[in-house]
Amino acid sequence: MSNAKNIIDNLKNQGANPDKSQINLINELCNLNIRRKFPFYKLLFNDGPSGIYIWGDVGRGKTLVTKAYLDELNRDDIKSFHYIDLMSFIHDELNINSGIKNPLLKVSKSLTKNISIIFIDEFQVEDVADAMIIGDLLKLISKQGTKIILTSNAHPNDLYKDGLQRQKFLASIQIFLKDINIQKLEGGVDYRTRNIIKFDNSNSKETISNKKIFTFIKDNFGIDQQKSNQIIINDRKFGCKLISNNILWIEFIDFFKEPTASKDYIYISEKFDWIFISNFEEIDDDSIDIIRRFISFIDITYRNNSKIKFFFNGIDIENIYTGSKIDNLWVRCSSRLSEMETKEYLMNNQLKSKNKN
Repeated sequence: MSNAKNIIDNLKNQGANPDKSQINLINELCNLNIRRKFPFYKLLFNDGPSGIYIWGDVGRGKTLVTKAYLDELNRDDIKSFHYIDLMSFIHDELNINSGIKNPLLKVSKSLTKNISIIFIDEFQVEDVADAMIIGDLLKLISKQGTKIILTSNAHPNDLYKDGLQRQKFLASIQIFLKDINIQKLEGGVDYRTRNIIKFDNSNSKETISNKKIFTFIKDNFGIDQQKSNQIIINDRKFGCKLISNNILWIEFIDFFKEPTASKDYIYISEKFDWIFISNFEEIDDDSIDIIRRFISFIDITYRNNSKIKFFFNGIDIENIYTGSKIDNLWVRCSSRLSEMETKEYLMNNQLKSKNKN
């Protein structure tokens, strides 16, 4: 059995001081009865629930707490997947085994061989092909005696809302859910917002490297296999540094020199939970289109309470635009940039953004 105190201490060492709800979740995880796998495991042992389904608001630390628990177990019989990566793997395996009887059973046995725990992060059924598979797959995995830990933003009853053949999906998933512990991680401080506030270089002359930004995003949000360096907005492609897990990272010069417009910024503000912007340079009137687009972007994201982290890298906000033709517009924009950098703005918009999620 895992030691809850060790997990709590390790989280504190990472700068994440667990709250009451997170501590309750840690205790529930530690109460899972994890045994080594061997044949006929499920027939010989009544080992309690088949796993835990953890749900709650974005940024509550579902993944952070679960990974801390798995790290504390320190076992070699654990598999971890982001949900998107798991389903991509399953579809590939089903195609490979399409000629055999009951290929999903073979895939489930392959997944669970010598594995005691499978962790599926960001469970979010949205595709009809996935919906027709996942309930049966989870049942097969649990029958093998492998514990399943899932994290999701949605209660199980809200999964795959308005999806095609949803009743079939619900019938399948409910059988699995009867033997699993459903835990809500109650609302509280978004630890990622807290970490982003700490990761603040606005008053520093230090240049934050792309490697450091990437590592920060990976540590706090994870990087899925579907990551991309292109964003499709209103049927047009634009370059970016990264898209992954509802996170967008763009570069000031490269993105705003493209012919983007208000409708594109509205899409971004509604689509992404967090936006990171780096590679700022001082702009004069020779590049006024870049600053005009950026001002429009800030107007829209400010109005929509978007959460943005800027990496100004030693450039004072008021000096990003050094021209004079649109000085009156820049004064308002620079004021908003200063506000959007503050702890108060980010913490307030953490709460507002929950309605969007």
